[in-house]
Amino acid sequence: MLNRIAMITGAGKGIGKAIAERLSKDGFFILLADIDKAGVEETVTAIGNDRATGYMTDITDEGQIKLLFDVTEKKYGKIDVLVNNAGIIRDNMIWNMEAADFDAVINVNLRGTWLMCREAAKKMKLQQGGRIINISSRAWLGNAGQTNYSASKAGVIGLTRSLALELGKYNIAVNAVAPGLIDTPLTQKLSKEVLEKLINAQPTKTMGKPEDIANVVSFLASEETGFLTGQTIYVDGGKSIGAGI
Repeated sequence: MLNRIAMITGAGKGIGKAIAERLSKDGFFILLADIDKAGVEETVTAIGNDRATGYMTDITDEGQIKLLFDVTEKKYGKIDVLVNNAGIIRDNMIWNMEAADFDAVINVNLRGTWLMCREAAKKMKLQQGGRIINISSRAWLGNAGQTNYSASKAGVIGLTRSLALELGKYNIAVNAVAPGLIDTPLTQKLSKEVLEKLINAQPTKTMGKPEDIANVVSFLASEETGFLTGQTIYVDGGKSIGAGI
């Protein structure tokens, strides 16, 4: 029997890699879509070539996305779970932010996620079932210096809710996960002073781990959670409730 098939964008490192490894342990065959060739190869090796494969895909390119889903359809005949994890940041205060940095973040984080959702919806609608899990961010609630990023992640929340309404009758659940401060290669690049300030603002006084996000994605990808749809689950150490500010 063919494994359940899970496609994950941005799976070359950090949260995406942790999600890929966790879903593989759950019995999924993993399709990794990323522009990071070295990262994808590393993740595939970690999971095993018999349980994962990688595709070099730019999610801002509509043609590449259509090709990705066509190849998946021909090779596997289905897609059970899509996890939209790929994203970028271009932080700055708005008076210093170039329009190109706004466009780049919206293009990857929101438009790219929308393009992936559209192709997945077409396939899942025909097969009468599936899961779409969008990785948003606690930052959608607002962060100084992230007008572009926060706007993009707020858009992902709206996209998730609308898709849940459109796709529910086809047995397709659509949910979002909103990570907070997570220990990833990105946060490791922050200065010690900035990182300490962010950690001290956490109710838990700690950072989360990529595995914390992966565990929630695993829950949402389960065949037992079909009645849960249109929701956003915060994995942020309580920061979203306003404590610790």
